[in-house]
Amino acid sequence: MSSQGISAVDDPTTSKIPHRTGVVGGGTMGSGIAHALLLAGSSVVLLERDPGAAAQAKARVYKALDGSVRRGVIDATDEAASRLNATTRIQDLASAALVVEAVPEILHIKLETLRAIEDVVNPDAVIGTNTSSMSIDLLAQSLAHPQRLIGLHFFNPVPASKLVEVVRGAATDPTLPETAASWVRELGKTPVVVRDAPGFASSRLGVALGLEAIRMLQEGVASAEDIDAAMTLGYGHPMGPLRLTDLVGLDVRLGIARYLEQELGPRFAAPELMITMVEQGRLGRKSGRGFYTWDAAS
Repeated sequence: MSSQGISAVDDPTTSKIPHRTGVVGGGTMGSGIAHALLLAGSSVVLLERDPGAAAQAKARVYKALDGSVRRGVIDATDEAASRLNATTRIQDLASAALVVEAVPEILHIKLETLRAIEDVVNPDAVIGTNTSSMSIDLLAQSLAHPQRLIGLHFFNPVPASKLVEVVRGAATDPTLPETAASWVRELGKTPVVVRDAPGFASSRLGVALGLEAIRMLQEGVASAEDIDAAMTLGYGHPMGPLRLTDLVGLDVRLGIARYLEQELGPRFAAPELMITMVEQGRLGRKSGRGFYTWDAAS
């Protein structure tokens, strides 16, 4: 970085994905990010809280690799799988030149995780956060070296999504956004570079559309299917806003909406229907029911 030395062994300022990377959090997003890094040739340490969660995260990555074989992206899973280390030991991140946290969108968890990562990685390692809405400047306050932090907002599902939002904070090293953008291209995805702002670009626009669609459903304007069809057939969106909310998770989007309401005002207030559905456990695909009914194969 500009105020620290760069390792000659694994230089994170080159356009190539670092040989050694880490992901903290092996849920849907974290396992997807690990899968993308493996496909790019990196050796990945995937950190989870306990052995059971680590085993589940490993299984998610293996399933994604099997999907890559079926699509002809790779010939077999063995070589890529051999570069994955699913672990509960944070010390295993020590040699990673890039570590991406993908823990839940809860501020104190993000802050604790970022501090823990910084405590074990090398001084020249880059730390990425997969937050979809939280301020990079706020998260950077937890670090002794905030210039190493950058937002790397991947989209769900990671294997199919072509976009990664690269978010620069006020303290981010000025050379890091372009470096991160080059890494994103190495992953076969397209970067968009934005400055730190509530919701960045994608979440702010996506949540606004989703909230209005929920209000329309709540008011009986049209059915969920017809609201979604209006956007897919009328505007060419690949997926309607209600189906997308089911995919992301109503609880996740509710958390983002509440954060954006706090930062940007009442236009991001969550509709009562959304709050009620979350209270009832109707979270979307992950719970089997949201605006749509989902089965295990969906």
